[in-house]
Amino acid sequence: MIEKRSLILAALLAAVAAPTLAAEQGAAPVLLDAAAVNNAALAAPVRAGDKGAAVLRAQILLDRAHFSPGEIDGAYGANLRQAIAGFQASRGVGVTGEMDAPTWAALDQDRAPALIEVTLGSDDVAGPFRPVPEDTAAKARMDALGYTSPLEALGEKFHASPALLQQLNPGKDFSRAGESLVVPNVQSATPLPVVAKVVVDKSDATVSLVDAAGKTVAQYPASTGSRHDPLPIGDWKIEGVAKDPVFHYNPKLFWDADAGDSRAILPAGPNNPVGVVWIDLSKPHYGIHGTPEPSKVGKTESHGCIRLTNWSAREVAQAVKPGMTATLKN
Repeated sequence: MIEKRSLILAALLAAVAAPTLAAEQGAAPVLLDAAAVNNAALAAPVRAGDKGAAVLRAQILLDRAHFSPGEIDGAYGANLRQAIAGFQASRGVGVTGEMDAPTWAALDQDRAPALIEVTLGSDDVAGPFRPVPEDTAAKARMDALGYTSPLEALGEKFHASPALLQQLNPGKDFSRAGESLVVPNVQSATPLPVVAKVVVDKSDATVSLVDAAGKTVAQYPASTGSRHDPLPIGDWKIEGVAKDPVFHYNPKLFWDADAGDSRAILPAGPNNPVGVVWIDLSKPHYGIHGTPEPSKVGKTESHGCIRLTNWSAREVAQAVKPGMTATLKN
């Protein structure tokens, strides 16, 4: 079990001024450590191409506010822009998609540390961790499609890219129980309110949870179809939720399937093609689901279904109920 310990690095580094975005844009790179990120302040709007402590803190606080930036990586990209815009709309702040002063003030009301220290437990490194083959038939012969490494598992646990975890923890051994790591603090103190509807919006590649008053209370980046398999526009019903599903592969349903492919049942696991959750829609063969490739969510096409990160899919699955409407729109 991972044990959280409060970081008091700010007190130890009291002489270090809180880094600003302006400093991050200078020639000297800013170290992404707990003090820098937890004390980050906003000197100018966060915009496309920005990186560093202020961006990372914004990503983590948005994740905790249920407006997910996708995989947390410390860089401003399309998913962060949509998360900021969704949060701005929900808080009645001017929608710009940039982390400006009014938006920062609204987000900064969450004062819990953005980065915390944890200690790896035996269950974090126990595995089994095995490579996942590319070949569908070889995947079908496995008993589970689990994580390939402790680093991959920790990335999903803390909603972060493995590269970011390595940057935050230079020289650390991610496979050793007892190792101390600095990680994003993604535990929200505010539970989701009751949800009445799901909205999938192709125009901004998002999935939103909406309450009975029509207010968006959560938003997640998503991959939402392609020209070969367009999103089925309209109102559909949620039929049910399957956790840790197996995947029934039928090559006839995939335009890009290899000619020699046969039907196969792929075992459950986070590296299953639909990840750890399948939310079934009344449109046959369509659903909202997880993915083994969180870094690609919102950035690549899907085979018509709505693809989320595994952690976002879990949160949506906990909020929805059978019979609830899922509106899919352009």
